[in-house]
Amino acid sequence: MSLALYDTWSRAVRPFAPIQPGHVGMYCCGPTVYDHAHIGNLRTYVFEDVLRRALTLNGYTVRHVVNITDVGHLVSDADEGEDKMEKGSRRTGDSAWAIAERYTAAFMADWHALNLLEPSVWCRATGHIAEQIAFIDTLQRKGYVYLTADGLYFDTSKQDDYGYLTRLDHAGLQAGKRVAVGEKRHATDFALWKFSPSDSTRQMEWDSPWGRGFPGWHIECSAMSAKYLSPWFDIHCGGEDHISVHHSNEIAQTQACHGTRLANFWMHGHFLTLDLAKMSKSAGDFVRLQTLIDRGSDPLAYRYLCLTAHYRSSLRFNHEALDAAQSALDRLRKTYSSWPAGGHADAPFVARFNAEVNQDLNLPRALAVLWELVKSDLPAATRRATVDHFDTVLGLRLGEWQTDKVDIPADIAALAEQREKARADRNWAQADHLREVLKAEGWQVEDSASGQRLSPTERAT
Repeated sequence: MSLALYDTWSRAVRPFAPIQPGHVGMYCCGPTVYDHAHIGNLRTYVFEDVLRRALTLNGYTVRHVVNITDVGHLVSDADEGEDKMEKGSRRTGDSAWAIAERYTAAFMADWHALNLLEPSVWCRATGHIAEQIAFIDTLQRKGYVYLTADGLYFDTSKQDDYGYLTRLDHAGLQAGKRVAVGEKRHATDFALWKFSPSDSTRQMEWDSPWGRGFPGWHIECSAMSAKYLSPWFDIHCGGEDHISVHHSNEIAQTQACHGTRLANFWMHGHFLTLDLAKMSKSAGDFVRLQTLIDRGSDPLAYRYLCLTAHYRSSLRFNHEALDAAQSALDRLRKTYSSWPAGGHADAPFVARFNAEVNQDLNLPRALAVLWELVKSDLPAATRRATVDHFDTVLGLRLGEWQTDKVDIPADIAALAEQREKARADRNWAQADHLREVLKAEGWQVEDSASGQRLSPTERAT
């Protein structure tokens, strides 16, 4: 089955064909680095990584561009409030530049922990100020820009189809007057360049033909995607929260400047929601990948969890779901590692797996094929080689995993077995007692969704 993908612009799953045969240009909206990414943000990047792997599976060479927003993203999509970088600086007491470096590094650590493929290009907004100014200058010369006391704005009334991506109701918006427009001519107009305040100095500001200031959020993506891909490329990705404002404004700018809607396919990952009723109150509503790691979860267990839901459906997160994902991943790793290498992938299973992936990245169905293979009576070496093929899309690093081989004495193993039985019987007092006995003998016990794990302390070694 050839690759078919859902396009938000057309609101349909349609066959994918690249603009340039054999090559795909893909732009993904990256993080605003004023704080840590939360696991909801990271779900979107897992979806985009699977998309890239699926494109490679189909034989395409992918030029993958990801931006880093380190200036220009205001706290309000209505172009009000302060820049998120300046806000992060005030919160921490560090410079905005230091904040950008710190949280970019933290984001990269999360990226690698989730085994996301390195993009062809990382591009920072602050590294492309000249390109953004040039883009705005073109828009001004074409009559799409007007000046206010606080900056330059894009006039959305110049485009009859503005907001088509989100199917914007212009008449309803005007009738409701729900957005305070200030000096903006229309509620949907947006900032291209904001002036620095006259009574203070910003940490991030640049000279421009219109005055000293900084770019708006949306212009960076139009300018950088045009530079590294072209004004008309194959796929633009992001979270569903980008549809109504950020991506609609990117399209408006590029349509005005270059006459295209920027990308042939617009693809969006849906939200992850936190089931706080099943999570400790101390977890709060801002859960980082490091939060999961501190709890004892493998980052790739979170990746596995993301694969269990289609990217266009919401995923409800709680610790029970993550523990189930960890258990499934542990079982898969141990089974896979028990199989010998040297086999050849099974063609029928490969075809079935590829067909599910190519049907708009149906990873839940692809995982079902995986587990059917695991339980099949095919030769073990054949199953291993077939799973190797699957993992080029799943990205679980199964071939790199090695079980921790610990030589556990028979008496310690017997104590551990007694403790496991006590836990199964919900005899928590006995389980705690046996934990202390094992600790006294020099063995640390770690409980996980897949059972208890023993590791020697310094005394045991």
